[in-house]
Amino acid sequence: MILKRTEFMARANVDENTLEMWLAEQWLLPIQTAEDEAFSDADLARAQLIQELRRDFGVNEAGVSVALHLLDQIHDLRAALQRGPHLKKGN
Repeated sequence: MILKRTEFMARANVDENTLEMWLAEQWLLPIQTAEDEAFSDADLARAQLIQELRRDFGVNEAGVSVALHLLDQIHDLRAALQRGPHLKKGN
């Protein structure tokens, strides 16, 4: 599902300033359309994760950046493993 900015803010329960900070930090990378950003379900899940890290675990901004970077690396590695040939040990 694709969400426009205002719909995303409502569903993610974030205000304009918070969203602007998250975008500046590149915690969210929505698709840029001609008129606005387009947010995905993955962006919505990521927003929930950011809120949980901040609210429930007290993670500061630097910690959120590190956590999101590590999760992105895991996601990229999984994708690479799924599309690439699996090498046997010793090859």
